Formats: sequence, C-alpha cells, structure tokens
Amino acid sequence: MTTPDSKQSDKTTPAAGTLALWGGIECTINRVGERYFNQLDRNGHERRPDDVARFAALGISAIRYPLLWERIAPDGLAAAHWAWADRQLPALRAAGISVIAGLVHHGSGPRHTSLLDPAFAGQLAEYAGAVAARYPWIDHYTPVNEPLTTARFSGLYGLWYPHRSDDRAFIEALLNQCRATVLAMRAIRAVNPGAKLVQPDDLGKNYSTDALAALAGFYNERRWLSWDLLCGMVDQNHALWTYLTASGVEPAAILWFRDNPCPPDIIGVNYYVTSERWLDHRTERYALHLAGVVDGKPCVDIETARALATPTPGIGPLLDEIWQRYRLPLAVTEAHLAASREDQLRWLAEIWQAGLQARDKGVDLRAITAWALLGSFDWNSLVTRDEGYYESGAFDIRAPLPRPTAVAGMLRELADGRTPSHPALQGQGWWRRSSRLLAATAAGMPAQEDGAAEGAPILISGASGTLGRAFARICAERHLAYRVLSRADMDIAEPSSVERAITRLRPWAIVNASGYVRVDQAESDVDRCFRENAHGPAVLAAACARAGVHLTTFSSDLVFDGQQRAPYVETDTIAPLNIYGRSKAEGESTVLECNPAALVVRTSSFFGPWDGYNFVAQALATLEAGRPFHAADDITVSPTYVPDLVNTCLDLIIDGECGVWHLTNGQPLTWVELAGQAARHAGIDCSRLEPQAAAACNFIAVRPQYSALDSKRGILLPTLDSALRRFMASRGRGTDHAPH
Repeated sequence: MTTPDSKQSDKTTPAAGTLALWGGIECTINRVGERYFNQLDRNGHERRPDDVARFAALGISAIRYPLLWERIAPDGLAAAHWAWADRQLPALRAAGISVIAGLVHHGSGPRHTSLLDPAFAGQLAEYAGAVAARYPWIDHYTPVNEPLTTARFSGLYGLWYPHRSDDRAFIEALLNQCRATVLAMRAIRAVNPGAKLVQPDDLGKNYSTDALAALAGFYNERRWLSWDLLCGMVDQNHALWTYLTASGVEPAAILWFRDNPCPPDIIGVNYYVTSERWLDHRTERYALHLAGVVDGKPCVDIETARALATPTPGIGPLLDEIWQRYRLPLAVTEAHLAASREDQLRWLAEIWQAGLQARDKGVDLRAITAWALLGSFDWNSLVTRDEGYYESGAFDIRAPLPRPTAVAGMLRELADGRTPSHPALQGQGWWRRSSRLLAATAAGMPAQEDGAAEGAPILISGASGTLGRAFARICAERHLAYRVLSRADMDIAEPSSVERAITRLRPWAIVNASGYVRVDQAESDVDRCFRENAHGPAVLAAACARAGVHLTTFSSDLVFDGQQRAPYVETDTIAPLNIYGRSKAEGESTVLECNPAALVVRTSSFFGPWDGYNFVAQALATLEAGRPFHAADDITVSPTYVPDLVNTCLDLIIDGECGVWHLTNGQPLTWVELAGQAARHAGIDCSRLEPQAAAACNFIAVRPQYSALDSKRGILLPTLDSALRRFMASRGRGTDHAPH
C-alpha cells in the first residue's frame, strides 16, 4: 500500500510561456476473439524497473502511465495484482515525473465483460476508486483512452472484441466508455476531489470530392462525439441527434450526459498521419484493394498525405479548431510516426513547432507527448495480427537493454528549451514529399517533383559500387542530403584527399561504401586489398575524428574462421582464413583505434534489386532459362538484402551509433539452400538446382565453412523470408523495399 503524506507536484501544467514535454508508453491491451494483445508484455517494460531512470533522463515532466484494469485486476479487486504498480509509481514520483494514470487503453475490460456490457461502466468505476484509494497522490487520470476510436474499431469495423459492425453497437460502445469515464472520475474524486480528467481521442479531419461531401461532413461531426458527450453538449439540438437515436439507442442514455457532465480538465489530442482522411468516389484512380462502398456509394478512404497534391497544413489548424469548440486546456497526448528515423524526428519537430505557434495564437496548449517511448508492435495491422512488426520510439527495445535513438536526443533538447539540431531534420518528411502519392491527385494534376535535400550532406565513397549506389538511392528516397564520391573526388587512402573533401563539402557523416571486394584475386593482390580495406578506412577514421564527423565503414563475415557451428556475434574472436578477411580484420581494429565513435558494420552475402550480378539474381536468371545452377552445400552464410541493410545503417548513423554491429537478414543457410528458397519464392522450378562441395567451386581463397552472423546488440533487419518476398515483388520494377 502506497500512502505518501503529500500530493505529487503537478508538472502537467507548464510555467507561463512554456510548452511541457510529456511521454507515454504504448500499452494497448486489446482483445481479438479470445486472444489479448498486450503491448506491455511485448515491450518488456514491466520486467525492467530501471526504465524509470531512462524516462527521467529524457527530461519529460509527466508520463501517461498504464494502471490497466485488464492487467491489474482481471479476476476482480479481491485478486488484484498491485505489486508492480506499488514499485513503479513511487519510482516515477521520486524521479520527478508526474503520473497520468490510464485505466483502459483500447481495451474492452477483463474477460468477463465487454464494451457492450451494461455493467462495464460500474465495474470500471469500482476499479478506478480502488486505484485512487491506493495511490491518492495521483492527480491526473485517463479512465478510458480514445473511446471514440475504440468504439469504431470494436463496434463499427469489427476489428476488436466484441467484433460488431453496426451503428448501434458503435454508439453503445461509445456511450458505455464515456459513462465509465464519468463514473470513474466520480469514484476517483470521492477520494481525491482535485483529481483531473485528461481525455484523449484521435483528432483528425475528413476532406472529400463533392460527391462525398455529405459523408465527410458526417465524419467531421462524429469525430467530436466523445468530448461532446463528456461536456454535456449532446441533446435534441446536436447535429448527430437523429443519427444517434435512429440506431435504437434510448434517448435517455444519451441525455444522461447532459445531466451528468464531466468535461475534461485537459483535452488530449492524438494526431497521426492517418488522422486526416481523403474520401474519393473515383475508385478507378486507386488500387483495387483500396476501393470500398459506404452508404451504397463507391468510396476510397485514405490518408490525405497519399492523395492530395498540396498537403494539409497539419495539426496546427486542428488545434485551433478544437480550442474554438471547447475552450478547454489542450495537450497533444500522442505524437508518433512509424517511419525511418529522420522522419520520426521531422514529425515530432513539426508538431512541436505547431504547438508553439498555437500557444502564440492564444490556444491553451499545455504539452506535447512523445508517444511510444519504447516503440510499439503490430500497429500496421491495427493490432489484429501477431507478426512482430516493431516501430521504435525514443528507445529501441531490440537490444539487450533499451537503446536510445536520435528521438531520445531530440527530446532532451526540447526538454532543455533548445532548438532541435540534428542534421537529418533538414529534409522534408515523407508526408510532404511528392513520392508520398499513391494515386492521381485530387486536382487531377501531378505534384511537383521533390528537390534534393539541402544542408550538410552524408558523403558516400564508392560511387560505382553496389553499396554506394544503394546508399545514394535510399538517401534520395529518404530526403537526406548526400554526395556520392568517386576515387577522383576523394581517395580514402590519401589523407590530403580526405581532408580536402571534408573541408570542401562539410559533411556531418561519411559512409565508406568503397573497398576491395574480389576475395579470390586478393590472394595475389595483397597490397591493393590492404590499401582499400585497411589503410583507407583508417585514414578516414582519423580524419573524421578530427572533424567531428560520424563514420560508417563495412567489414565482413570472412573475419571468422568458421570453426563454430552457431552464428557469430560481435564479441566472438576473429581469425580470418584468407587475405580479404585479414584486410577487413585489420581495417576494423585500426578504425576503432583511431576513432572509437565510428560504426563498423559486419555483413554478408548481398542480394538486392538494383544489380543483376548478385548470387540470388544469377541463380534465378539461370534457373528461369532452364539451365542447371550449381551452388555450394557445405558453406553456411547469412544473406543480407541490400535495401534493408542501407535503411538500417542510415537509422544507426542518425542515432550516432558506434562500435561493431552485425547486420544481416538472419537465417543461416547454405548457398544452395538460399538459391532454393529464392526459386520457391519466385515460383521457379528447382529441379535444375545442383548442390556441390565448395572444393568443386574452384575458389582460390579459403572460405570458412560456417560464417553466419547473429547479433548481441539487436536484431534490426527483417527476416530473410520477408526480404525474399520484397525482392521478388520488386524484380524488374525497383519498387517497395520497405519491410513488411
């Protein structure tokens, strides 16, 4: 039992002229059928008490924190599990972080109830009262997160329990959650009369063609319903009264809120790229899977960012709109983007700037919340499938301990009142680039092409190589400023050449994608191999250390001797068998001796969509032509899909990571097994695939029989199966290399 003598200091209300920084943990416990999807289980927070210190180091003043009914009291209050909360809440308080307690987060309650159960509201209120009695110093509560959104997903779209798809179920689920909020706050305030309601929901807006204007107007009225109900604004004069009562819901159940208002003390605005929607009756303009029917009319409903030639202004006008409607204090309670690292930074920076501008206009905006501090799982399927799709946040939990990303650094800057300074902020976010468009634009006119990103560049050595070209392509796609350099532009083994390039181009990072790659020829070309793979990277490392420039360089699985029969990790002893491996091993050690802040990436067995000479491409081309293809069946490797490698490296570069990392798509298999898997994914007959021993391959350089790589630092690339699916989809098209 935690019964501190005094209230927690209220850090949810910022000082005059400031904007507070809050944080939040993705904590959804939604139900699909008989299965619960528990984000807290998956992000591991409940098993890491030291996360509190990590959050405090970000400088956040308050946190949306889960005290979830389904988790703490699934079998009733008599059997409640308080131990975890008893440990965590005082730790947060001691760290100076105010708690905004969340009791239901996209949930439907314990297994014995549901959003359509008349007893749901009273039972949640009983639980809320117990929380308040146990922790009377907590002053801010969110009894139900996003009641409108949850009602849509559970009662209208059938995605979550109880899986209904009708207006009455949607309205009943919404009313039940809002009634639970009122009764919960009543129970909480019986213990703590000063407790405040922080009520989040998704705030967006719908735009449309003229043919669907009425539907867009209806959606734009519906988006206010949870706040309207709590504020007692829904009666016979409300714009949606007819819709609400026509469903069969008793008018008295609606009017109850007019007689029992519980206006939020802070309205929480949750805002995503998906929050603003475009409704289009011209379904022929879009992919078939996007087309649907609403009220008997053809309709495509997609993000405005994917359809409108001119992007919407973003969250700024929406903050003004909700302020004008309610005149209640606001906070952005979720600001998150599932994207590459620089776009996560750009999204948060845009929302922060919009918040500052809203405050300048007189909007009482209290805070911006960095959502999903620990990332989130499977929101690409709206948490209806368990596929392991992970989006990192301020921390990446795919490491032994949560690893701070560049988002964490940006949060510390914001908390300190500094302007975010990361060079990756210089480009445009994807939601503002022409490449975002999925279809013909609303005006029927193509959007202008994006210009090259400006600002300090990433220098990429190796202009003619597979890896250098891939980095250039993906930097352009991600709107990161870059320059690709040939040897004439910068000879990495010549100190004066490197110094001139750094002085002239003023990069913030250098990617060494050059190097000697001919493993067999290296046996007779020793000096050149060591010049390119050992001496040159060392020269770069020293120059980057002097200039304060981040360096990334690449090594190989061939630094290992293959004696073990389990994948090698970063700390395993290196013992190269050939000249190429020795050159890479020496390059690693000299780079890190000269520049411990450098990133050294060991990888293996490239395949990708942009060259026809990699092993997978050659295997498929040969088999498709009906010719036999020979491959070693006694050498085990771990293949690497080049787009995944480059995207992950760019994220690590932006994060400022250093030291040795192993990056591959993971699965250990022999060369002949790789060819077979690729052929099966391509639907190609494998009967002409012929295994052979490495001794029959006429290699000059000795290869390790086993050189598969694993990582102790984090498995960051998608699975090989995912990579092969995307490789097959892109063959001949050069499209969609994002992991799924």
